[in-house]
Amino acid sequence: MTAPLGRRVAAEAIGTGLLVAVVVGSGIQATELSHDGGVQLLANSLATVFGLGVLIALFGPVSGAHFNPAVTLAAWFTGRRTPGGLAWRDVAAYVPAQIAGAISGAVLSDAMFAKPLVKLSTHDRSAGHLWLGELVATAGLILLIFGLGRIDRASPASATVACYIGAAYWFTSSTSFANPAVTIGRSFTDTFAGIAPGSVAPFIAAQLLGGALGLAVVTAVHGPHTAPARGAIEDPLSEPEPATS
Repeated sequence: MTAPLGRRVAAEAIGTGLLVAVVVGSGIQATELSHDGGVQLLANSLATVFGLGVLIALFGPVSGAHFNPAVTLAAWFTGRRTPGGLAWRDVAAYVPAQIAGAISGAVLSDAMFAKPLVKLSTHDRSAGHLWLGELVATAGLILLIFGLGRIDRASPASATVACYIGAAYWFTSSTSFANPAVTIGRSFTDTFAGIAPGSVAPFIAAQLLGGALGLAVVTAVHGPHTAPARGAIEDPLSEPEPATS
């Protein structure tokens, strides 16, 4: 990483905030324009795909565009013995920034649609099959990100990660939160994308377990990590720097 920690933390806070604004805002818009649940989810997932792809491309070169404590922890774990890998002080700065950004993004969305700025969600998501969905969604996300890094294919991360999240909206029962910070942020809005505070802790537990499972699969498929591929381990979603003459 070349950007100072302060700039990287700002990128993580702003990027996570904008991601949640996309998720929550498109959910509100969808429910106002259609009463069909399938159309609502389609609109919400498409907006998330496009928004996430843009955000990764924009912030990836600065912070790695984690926007997700599970990704940050996985990046630290895989690169902890690698020179230039993500340090624990980076994790300690990234994660609070991601959570603060996520909450701010939810509040911003509610403000844009004239909703109460902070109204805790009443959307209960406490069920075993939903927790399994979160485990699968997060495991797949970590497998994708760090698998791409192992095979030296970090450059298309903005498109591939966004496409995976869009698909996971539909093939997981939980609609793929796959992100502890986003989960916390979405508990602050009582709208289509919300999650009741009482459902947050089990979701996060499933996500962290899924992250560990995803790393285990990466190791099983690609072998133990020995060296970063083009910086993809410490900045798993970063795009390559443009060539200069």
